[in-house]
Amino acid sequence: MTQLDHFGRVLTAMVTPFDESGQVNYEVAEKLASYLVTHGSDGLVICGTTGESPSLTWQEEYELFKVVKNAVGHQAKILAGTGSNSTSEAIEATQKAAELGLDGSLQVVPYYNKPPQDGLYEHFKAIAKACPDFPLMLYNIPGRTGQNLLPETVAKLAEIDNIVAIKEASGNIDQVCQVRCLTPPSFAIYSGDDSLTLPMMTVGGIGVVSVASHLVGEQIQQMIQAFEMGKTTLAVELNLKLFNLFKVLFCTTNPIPVKAALNQQGWSVGGVRLPLKTLPLELLPSLKAVMKNLDLLS
Repeated sequence: MTQLDHFGRVLTAMVTPFDESGQVNYEVAEKLASYLVTHGSDGLVICGTTGESPSLTWQEEYELFKVVKNAVGHQAKILAGTGSNSTSEAIEATQKAAELGLDGSLQVVPYYNKPPQDGLYEHFKAIAKACPDFPLMLYNIPGRTGQNLLPETVAKLAEIDNIVAIKEASGNIDQVCQVRCLTPPSFAIYSGDDSLTLPMMTVGGIGVVSVASHLVGEQIQQMIQAFEMGKTTLAVELNLKLFNLFKVLFCTTNPIPVKAALNQQGWSVGGVRLPLKTLPLELLPSLKAVMKNLDLLS
């Protein structure tokens, strides 16, 4: 993989809309996907953390993959969140996603069972070998999984042809720097935290798998492009302008705040499924204030 054929700079980790009865609202998903790819997103990650994958059935996920792919076509890259803490389950889900003609898969570090590093290596290797022509993005988020994918393990995995990228959400810039030192330039490193996108780019990151891009995708794209063109002062200014939004969208568990924000904009993405709960009323004023300050509310 070269810098020219990675997944893009700004990938939106898309929310999963629900209707009033709590069922997946595929119509809104279709409209939201179409909107995002014309407002700064180079790609979409479907059924990741932000998409509430733990509370979706596999059948709902496959239907979402199809609906979004049909809506977007070739306008943007579509990545399927098909990771699991069961290797066989992840292989089956990833193979099905590949058959749908998607552009790649996001593979989260297995959660709860806390595999050792050699187990993590074998897990991701098995998925990659089962889908040799399907690009995979690793996803390291130890705060949710309970296990950290170490740079040395990432380096070994990067030697596998179709493991082409990582979404790094450890929050550790030193670790990102270690990954960059140990992997070839063609291996793409994406920030998993909006607030760390610019800092990560200074140590070799190429973009972000973003939550905030639901609301400010074009501005994030502008920030990244400014940095790439050497306009670092402008990039810093844009980052600071968006910083309060990056933080308020994590005032409680993601995707609760971003769904509340989208509903405020009239998107009708609905609530969240249990065990998540909708945004507490006491947090809504601060969210709306930040959005209003960025002219995100009419």
